[in-house]
Amino acid sequence: MKSDMYSKHAEKYDLAVQDNIYNAHLERPSLQAMLDDLSGLNVLDLGCGTGIYAEFLIEQGAAEITCLDASQQMIEIVNSKFADRVSAYPQDLSTGLPREKSNSADVIICPLVVHYIEDLSALFKEVNRVLKAGGYIVFSTHHPFADFECSRSGNYFERELVNEVWDTVGEPVEVVFYRRSLTEIMDALTTNGLAVTQLSEGRVSDKVQEISMERYDYLSNNPNFIFIKCQKLS
Repeated sequence: MKSDMYSKHAEKYDLAVQDNIYNAHLERPSLQAMLDDLSGLNVLDLGCGTGIYAEFLIEQGAAEITCLDASQQMIEIVNSKFADRVSAYPQDLSTGLPREKSNSADVIICPLVVHYIEDLSALFKEVNRVLKAGGYIVFSTHHPFADFECSRSGNYFERELVNEVWDTVGEPVEVVFYRRSLTEIMDALTTNGLAVTQLSEGRVSDKVQEISMERYDYLSNNPNFIFIKCQKLS
């Protein structure tokens, strides 16, 4: 699902997510807390954006880091930052992972991407193929409870395409994503050989109190994202 947010405004996005509330002080620390020791591992970063996680993976000692994103502009930023440290190329995840070898990745991360993909089962089938036996994926996405307020049908179990306007980059930009139930997410995982080993609803960093007490109080009492860790069964 393409948006000007991640193409036309790629450089502004890169600056914005360095220290903002939702990415820097809620999503990233919550997902990173679910990762095991990455030293010497082959890690695949799906929906790498401008390389925020790539920098983290390098710091954690990952041996091989492959970064994929649907946005050519995002990939160009990643290559400009880490040209000799990571392998990065554009890839629409809705069409799978055709360039990745089977049983090649120890760990896959996928931060705030799956809500842009209509067919999750097809994606997680590919994730299973690419993961080594015993390997795992950690991903984050919109919390189904939070997204239900966007529903036009009033049916929680119906997948719906949602149009919103976000001000992440300092100006209004339209973003389109899929709202879906937790059941749909879980079915897409379990029917494709992935066993859920951990689930978190995240925790907003105390640093947000210095940015906005109103947002801190809200995010301390309302789920915004959901974080799921799954292991390949065989």
